[in-house]
Amino acid sequence: MGLPLAGIALFVVLWWVATKLLVPPSSFLARFAPDRTATALWTLTTSGVLWPHIFASVRRILVGLAISVAVGIPLGLAVGSLPFFARMTGPVFQFLRMVSPLSWTPLAIILMGVGDGPVYALIAIGATWPVILNTAAGVQALNPRWLLLGRSLGGTRLEIARTILWPGIRPHVLTGLRLAVGLAWIILVPAEMLGVNSGLGYFILDTRDRLAYAELTATIIVIGLCGFLLDSLARSILQERRRRRPRPATATQPVSPPAAAR
Repeated sequence: MGLPLAGIALFVVLWWVATKLLVPPSSFLARFAPDRTATALWTLTTSGVLWPHIFASVRRILVGLAISVAVGIPLGLAVGSLPFFARMTGPVFQFLRMVSPLSWTPLAIILMGVGDGPVYALIAIGATWPVILNTAAGVQALNPRWLLLGRSLGGTRLEIARTILWPGIRPHVLTGLRLAVGLAWIILVPAEMLGVNSGLGYFILDTRDRLAYAELTATIIVIGLCGFLLDSLARSILQERRRRRPRPATATQPVSPPAAAR
């Protein structure tokens, strides 16, 4: 913990020097000083003004991620297990993946109007690709002899998917979800500046319009802190799953059939 705390302290010191010592008190930059930001952050959190916006942003993230999972895992399974489908969709997927999700903003607003709909769509568009690619990578890394063994032992498709396929691809899927969380949080803030009346992105614009620069800086800190906590939660879940449950052998690992099959 020592080095991370030292890094945070160094950042605060540099921030204080840049906004207090190197500029006159009447300077515009002095409005973003850490002492003013800390006061604004305390006021926003204790008064309850900021909490509804945080909850609205987290809700939109969860809905967008749920859509990306519902779309990304089936597509990833198809890409990883069906070579002809992978070759057919590869150029299209690579092209769409390189288009910034925010580029779809005008089309999303035209089709869905203003409100939560376009925000959900933009988050889902950006967060789906890590899920698709990592799921496909997990399927391709799974040793096909395990699937063959499951079929030879009379396992149904559901049993094979539950006992062999899902445990084998789960680490890849969880890695994709962690990447998706980071992308979704980055997309969220500018997406919430498009016709919604709640959320951290909306509150950023609100503080700018009110010339409340200390509150603006405090909201930026809250955005970074919430993103850090979401990523830490996703990372801890991924590490715990890897630690507690072994995965089936992949194509690069030797396979030793179960004793019942020998």
